[in-house]
Amino acid sequence: MDCLIVIDEENKTARCKPIADIKKGDLIVVGREGVKITPPQRSRGKQGVFEFMNSEVSSEKPMMSIINDVATEIKNVKAKGGKIALVGGPAIVHTGSAGIVAQLVKDGIIDVIFAGNALATHDIECDQFGTSLGVNVKTGEVVAHGHTHHMRAINRINKSGSIREAVEDGTLKSGIMYECIKNDVPFVLAGSIRDDGPLPDVITDTVESQKLMRKYAQEVDMVIMISTMLHSIATGNLLPSRVKSICVDINPSTVTKLSDRGSAQVVGIVTDVGAFLPVLYDALQEE
Repeated sequence: MDCLIVIDEENKTARCKPIADIKKGDLIVVGREGVKITPPQRSRGKQGVFEFMNSEVSSEKPMMSIINDVATEIKNVKAKGGKIALVGGPAIVHTGSAGIVAQLVKDGIIDVIFAGNALATHDIECDQFGTSLGVNVKTGEVVAHGHTHHMRAINRINKSGSIREAVEDGTLKSGIMYECIKNDVPFVLAGSIRDDGPLPDVITDTVESQKLMRKYAQEVDMVIMISTMLHSIATGNLLPSRVKSICVDINPSTVTKLSDRGSAQVVGIVTDVGAFLPVLYDALQEE
């Protein structure tokens, strides 16, 4: 979405180039005349969950059927040796679902993670204190002085030097980021002006984080976006149209905005992530 067509007259080739990488002297295709567009073909037969891609965003859909279709699609991608990216927001941790995502990483289902400072920090806070923003993730109770846990978690990682070093020195013992390190699953934590800390692994140069996200986006066959409007839209802008994409959010406008910004291939599922992930995981365990 954020690329232009650059012509190489000498080699008589054309390629897509990100706008940020355009240099003086590049020959850019402009206008509409003379440019033939061939959209990705869509089968007229049954396509499982992707039958819904042209329908309106709504919570009034057969959720179990859709989740089962998503699980089948994930199995098909992995069976063919494909890669799956997860784009995650902190609600994954708030709802007590971090353990499920960590298990998906450990099981080899998730091959790369795109997120921000929040998901990683809350995940680490959950490991260190059993809380997310000071709320016990198992009981939902507010913990005394729990508001300090967020920054204490960041400071512990700072003391180790990085998330990897925190795993190696025994500071970090579980969670999504722990499993990423243990299973060599790459992650891109893109910084934001809102970040507190941030963690030392967060890339605060947005251009650099975008380049890294774009690199991994070209390598994946499916993307699951969960409860993060900011990073879902950012990822949608980088994805090739061939990549099958699922966006799960309790807010219908997140899915709608993705579509409005050109990510027409995204299938929207309007539901709570805390309900979606356990059901998806169970469906993935079925033969």
